[in-house]
Amino acid sequence: MAADHRRTVIENCAIATVDAKDTEYASGHLVLAGNRIESLGTGTAPEGLENVVRRIDATGHLATPGLVNTHHHFYQWITRGLATDHNLFDWLVALYPTWARIDEPMVRAAARGSLAMMARGGVTTAMDHHYVFPRGTGDLSGAIIGAARDMGVRFTLARGSMDRGEKDGGLPPDFAVETLDDALAATEETVRRHHDASSDAMTQVAVAPCSPFSVSTELLREGAELARRLGVRLHTHGSETVEEEKFCHELFGMGPTDYFESTGWLGEDVWMAHCVHMNDSDIAAFARTGTGVAHCPSSNARLAAGIARVPDMLAAGVPVGLGVDGTASNESGELHTELRNALLVNRLGAHREAALNARQALRLGTYGGARVLGRAGETGSLEPGKLADLVLWRMDTLAHASIADPVTALVLGAAAPVTASFVNGRQIVENGRLLTADEDEIARSTRTEAQRLARIAAQG
Repeated sequence: MAADHRRTVIENCAIATVDAKDTEYASGHLVLAGNRIESLGTGTAPEGLENVVRRIDATGHLATPGLVNTHHHFYQWITRGLATDHNLFDWLVALYPTWARIDEPMVRAAARGSLAMMARGGVTTAMDHHYVFPRGTGDLSGAIIGAARDMGVRFTLARGSMDRGEKDGGLPPDFAVETLDDALAATEETVRRHHDASSDAMTQVAVAPCSPFSVSTELLREGAELARRLGVRLHTHGSETVEEEKFCHELFGMGPTDYFESTGWLGEDVWMAHCVHMNDSDIAAFARTGTGVAHCPSSNARLAAGIARVPDMLAAGVPVGLGVDGTASNESGELHTELRNALLVNRLGAHREAALNARQALRLGTYGGARVLGRAGETGSLEPGKLADLVLWRMDTLAHASIADPVTALVLGAAAPVTASFVNGRQIVENGRLLTADEDEIARSTRTEAQRLARIAAQG
């Protein structure tokens, strides 16, 4: 297919590139050619550009890389607002019986709701860790991937799995878990059907057994071998709570990080969600192996899990991105609010006011996330040759106009309006509304499916 040389020119905006030097322009321009950033810099765009199909006067705006979400559970969109005063284990026990009743129409509606909320708030690369596959409920992975494709968002499906049910000492109901062989076979089939290894891929797949307390050691070990044989990334939950640490010591005679290392689950192709309860040697192991972390501050607070040691991880060189987490533990479902919450929550920790600053928070939500997903060579910063995944945030309204520094305004101010969001060079949001989907129809369908799930769960 011939290269697309049609150009979009964006001018008169502040630009935070989040490149290696944190280059910023108080008033600059971007030139998009096809699905790539062709050039950017200070002042107006060069004269004489050919095939310019659109010019955007972005006066009063800040341009940043699109936000990258590194951890989510889309299906939870239809179980928001439940078990609101529980810690993680009690919350799981309360909700697993309901989650075990999901089916394909529910999952499709929930995925559309989750994606819509993120996309209209500046997310251009999303991921979903889906690990609940009740028997005979349809093509859940296909439904999720289809929803992302229709929304126009770059997407990684972390194909999850659980094989440790209640009878084996796990938390999920036995009818909601897979056998070891079924989980591995279905995961491999999902990778072969849907994973695109190309540099501008819109859909990728990772191998993602759920957590130490819902999967067997064999599933972890064989899952890692499968991922490396297929050349895809690995994802799971790690060190989320003190209860998990106690569980690992009781069952395996070691802490979560040592257990993960013993099963092949540390490395540059691995990222883990939460990592709240990490000691110095755990952080050193992640740094030594290049293992990434998805930091989910709102969910960690909602479930009283604790404060992850993000400043220490960054100082050690651990790759860290941000995650919404499932919306049954972060009802807002938005990533741009996590920029603010990451900064605020971490300042409650040991480093206090020196924990994170606004630019570090923006880096976590953009380049850091791209690095964690293995896509930092293609997205996560605004640089010539990178994919045209970017957001124009409006900064001249009541909410932000009196804050001189636009990055500070974006991170510490109210959630900024998204005037335009581009993914792969295609605009998917305009003036805070999706161009690729009907938000009102999505709202109705998610409400309908949430009510249907509640009725089924109540019948037991």
